[in-house]
Formats: sequence, C-alpha cells, structure tokens
Amino acid sequence: MPKRFVVAASRFSDLPHFSAGVELAEALTTAARRLHETSSPAGTLDTAVRLAVDLVPGADHAGISVMERNNRRRTLAWTDEVVRAAEDGHPRDDGRPYWDRLWTAPVAEVTDSEGDEGEDTLSGLGLRSVLSLRLRADRRRLTVLTAYSRKPRAFDETALRIGRLFTAHVGIALDSATVREQLTQAMHTRDLIGQATGILMERLDIDAAGAFDSLVRASQRENVKLRDLARRIVDAHNNP
Repeated sequence: MPKRFVVAASRFSDLPHFSAGVELAEALTTAARRLHETSSPAGTLDTAVRLAVDLVPGADHAGISVMERNNRRRTLAWTDEVVRAAEDGHPRDDGRPYWDRLWTAPVAEVTDSEGDEGEDTLSGLGLRSVLSLRLRADRRRLTVLTAYSRKPRAFDETALRIGRLFTAHVGIALDSATVREQLTQAMHTRDLIGQATGILMERLDIDAAGAFDSLVRASQRENVKLRDLARRIVDAHNNP
C-alpha cells in the first residue's frame, strides 16, 4: 500500500500572487521549480498539495489520491485531516460518487455539497465546493488531485484553467521523480548483488560467473528475489 503523507497548508513565500497572464506564468514557473526540486515521488506529492492551496483560487484544502475501479479512494497526500476524511473509504451505496466522472472526463466538480444530492459527507465536513482533476490514468486506477473549499461555488473558470495547468506540471514532476527513484534503486541493487557475488567468490573459491550463477540458482530454489537474497548474504557477512 502506498505511503501516506500529511502536511500543513503553509504558504510559499516566494510564490508570486497573480492577476494577469505574466504573473500566472511566473507563479507556475516557481511552482514547477519547487516540484522538480523534490527528491522522491513522496516529496513531489507533499509539495504538490501545498502548492495547490496556494495556486488554485478558492482552494482551502487539497489532496492527492488513487482511485480504483470500485471507486474506493486511498489518499496519498493531504493538507488537512478533513481531506482524508472526505476521500478515504467506500463509495456511497445509494449512487455513484462525484469522482466517478473522472473515468470519462479530466475534471469532476461539486459546486455546492449542500445542494448536490448525495454529497452529505462533504457538507457534513464543512466542504462546500470540490474541484477534482486527473493526474494519471490507466484502465485500473486514476491518480487525482482535488482542491476543496469551505465556500459554495468557489471554483470558477479561472480556477479550472489554473488547476489543469498545474496538474500538468505535477504529472511531469511525478514521472521525473519516479524515474530518478527507480534508477537509484537499480544502482543500489546492482551494487548489492556485486557485493554478494564477491562474498560468494571468496567463500566458495569460484570465479565471478560461477558466483553469480550460484546466487541466481539459490534465488530460484528459495523463491526469493535476487535483491533480497543478496542483501541477506551481505548482512550476514557484515554481521556474523
């Protein structure tokens, strides 16, 4: 299960306030820089939800969640506990939740939870307006950025436009952070297997090819990932 992250909805001091096109471009550039400075996907999610509150007009809270085909959501990052309360758990039994529309459209909105039938959970939490935007999509799951407001009809066309521009930046930064993490893990795995191979060469008095073959056979025999078996050998060697 993905890790979850909760952060305070603090302001970015160097994020420009904007009212014109140039200022919006500057704000998005600053936001993109912040996103790409993160060192992991978790850091990207953390930064994205805070930036969403600062960037999207009308937003009081924000969260990023993964939505499955059964419409259950798991919140990965959120600015406030009220977001997790609004997103986690099972869908309503009496109808389709508002976010079901995200399977066929890039945006789903709730203009006023007190007026929209079936959105009692949101109104009970004091969340009157919702703007949900897709970040990633495949046949089985969606990754969604959602902004929430305590006011009804808080998100206008400007908020929608900024939200969609911002999610494009978040998606690119998240892909980049994921690739960096995978490369780092691959390098670590290669080094770990190299250490384990060296230990087997010394212990069994065989060459590198023979040591690696021995490691692979043991991995298959014990039904253990090669990386995990290599880590076990290295740990046992370092801590006899």
